[in-house]
Amino acid sequence: MKRFMNLRPSKLTALFLGLLPFLFVGMFYLVASNERLTNNPNDKLLPSMASFSQAINRMALTPSKRTGEILFIEDTTSSLKRLGLGILISAALAMLIGIPLGFLPFIRSGFSPFVAAVSMVPPMAILPILFIVFGMGELAKVALIVLGVTPLIIRDLQQRVSEIPEEQLIKAQTLGASTWTIVIRVILPQILPRLFDSIRLTLGTAWIFLISAEAIAATEGLGYRIFLVRRYMSMDVILPYVLWITFLAFLFDYLLKNMTYKLFPWYSAGKAEK
Repeated sequence: MKRFMNLRPSKLTALFLGLLPFLFVGMFYLVASNERLTNNPNDKLLPSMASFSQAINRMALTPSKRTGEILFIEDTTSSLKRLGLGILISAALAMLIGIPLGFLPFIRSGFSPFVAAVSMVPPMAILPILFIVFGMGELAKVALIVLGVTPLIIRDLQQRVSEIPEEQLIKAQTLGASTWTIVIRVILPQILPRLFDSIRLTLGTAWIFLISAEAIAATEGLGYRIFLVRRYMSMDVILPYVLWITFLAFLFDYLLKNMTYKLFPWYSAGKAEK
């Protein structure tokens, strides 16, 4: 008799089980929305599907009368530019700082406490400082993502580097490898896939900082639009935008995961698919 913990669902069963919670949430929403609208046809908290359809048509398919742009596309493009730039800068800085912190004892002793302290500073607390220093433009929004995400990736990479077996480093030195050669030939190949994992784990945090910055100071962007229409209680716009952000976050996580497995097949060897 097999224990329940040892049972594995088939691909079709796994797909069904994965979709089941979404179906339950959708059915719950439809029932609740219908109940509220029956009691009050003007209720805005749980709009009907027809209201969602009209809002999506207005935001995603109809050009703005003021600018002539499709607001949904403009908001998405602006947010993705900020997010992408912030993540790229964070990843580059994390590699430049995280590897020396984990590999070189003198660097680790001098800067590891400082990086740990910086990672504890709530980025939202220094957002006003960023706006004062960098102004209300794009730089402050990207800087918030960088300051919020980089220390987390640095600490993760530092830990990963320190976990590399010492035998590998000793063998490389025995063969005459210099410090720089060890970094390029031994450490870097092992750290790159873990960098992708770190980015995946911090994407949610990056989205939070992006939406927060756009809500405070922006003229376009997904976060800006959500906080703009909230004053009108436009749930028919807010909910689709939230679902779109969720879909984008899930898509980026999926793409990063599969890119890691394709570029570094050895990294996924022996790991169960999540």
